[in-house]
Amino acid sequence: MKRVLVVEDNENNMKLLCLVLEKFGYEPIKAFTGEEGVEKAIQESADLILMDIQLPDISGLEAVKRIRMMDDMQEIPIIAITSYAMSGDREMILDMGCNGYFEKPINPLTLMEDIEKIVSSTNL
Repeated sequence: MKRVLVVEDNENNMKLLCLVLEKFGYEPIKAFTGEEGVEKAIQESADLILMDIQLPDISGLEAVKRIRMMDDMQEIPIIAITSYAMSGDREMILDMGCNGYFEKPINPLTLMEDIEKIVSSTNL
C-alpha cells in the first residue's frame, strides 16, 4: 500500500483528503503543521507528500525546502495544495521544489486522477 504524507492544518480538508486517499487504497499519514510535516517526512517512508502552503507555524514552502535539503528526499513527489491563485504563484511553488500544484477548493471526484497525472509526469 502506498503511503501519502498529508500536511494540512484545516481539519475538514484533512478529512476530505484522507477519505479520498483511503478510498483508492492509499495510507494517509497526517501532519497538521509544517514542522510536524518535516518531522514525519523524516520518520515515515511516504511515497508522496501533499503539502498545504499556508500553515500555522512555518509555511509549506519552507517545509518543502527543508525536506528537499535531505539527501534521501530528492525523489519523492510533493504536490502543493493552496488557495494561492495569484499570477506567478504556480511557477514560484514549482521552483521551490514541488512537482505539482492544486488550487483549493479541491475536487474530490478528480483528486486521484490529478495526483496520478503529476506523479507519472515526474518520472519517479
